[in-house]
Amino acid sequence: MTRTRQAPADAAATLDKAADENFPVAPFFLPRAWRDDLMAVYGFARLVDDIGDGDLAPGGADARSLGLDPGQEDDRLAALDALEADLHRVFAPSGDDPRHPLMRALRPTVRRCALTPEPFLGLVEANRQDQKVRRYGTYADLLAYCELSANPVGRLVLQITGTASPERIRRSDAVCTALQIAEHLQDVAEDLGRDRIYLPADDMARFHIGESDLAAPSAGAAVRSLVAFEAERARDLLDEGIPLVGSVHGRLRLLLAGFVGGGRAALGAITAAGFDVLPGPPKPTAPGLLREVGHVLRRAHREG
Repeated sequence: MTRTRQAPADAAATLDKAADENFPVAPFFLPRAWRDDLMAVYGFARLVDDIGDGDLAPGGADARSLGLDPGQEDDRLAALDALEADLHRVFAPSGDDPRHPLMRALRPTVRRCALTPEPFLGLVEANRQDQKVRRYGTYADLLAYCELSANPVGRLVLQITGTASPERIRRSDAVCTALQIAEHLQDVAEDLGRDRIYLPADDMARFHIGESDLAAPSAGAAVRSLVAFEAERARDLLDEGIPLVGSVHGRLRLLLAGFVGGGRAALGAITAAGFDVLPGPPKPTAPGLLREVGHVLRRAHREG
């Protein structure tokens, strides 16, 4: 992964989390301007998720940068409100500069790529929802959440690369939703520790699973069957992204193949673990990721 030159050193810890994602965020083969812009958007997305998850770096630097009052460091909703206010400074044609270093790094990208606030606001709202909604009743409810939490990122990638179209956005949304579902499957135990369950309640009932089953050190047969079922849903969504990969060319095709291949590799790791995600998140290997990217590129070529 490549760290943008625009971000100052005190934002490095947030940007360095790009190496832990299931997909390549800003790989070396992209033009420098794209890498800088993608990392600027990633910095925002990672910051808002860290606020929502309570995973900000210790020391309170982020809270101070956002202008929070002393004692508000652990108030996630207050921090999200402050971040949204800073986001409006990013888009303001004049007035005060953004306060947080990652937001200051975002402003040149917003102006250069003519980005709009809506995708960023969706990510903020998804994290507000995380503070209030701990369970999802149906798969449709989960998809509505992914519309806020995941799909804006793909739309921003298309905007940055100048390739957005209604059909590409539709297929990008499918890929981003699949990536979000794959991450939820990897993190079932971690999410439960935060009192969150992203497995739809009606699916849990269908497989005769209670919340206590998700707290076990290892998954039983019913939990494994449910994870396999949800993984297949995610795989089907990723398949919708194959024509998206085939619709672009050059280095952008390789980047989008990395997104789809990264999701396939994550699902492959879950499958290789026998769908037992409770001991810890199954992670794909680098060779596994490369194999899946190659598979996606071959399919995109055949079907393009």
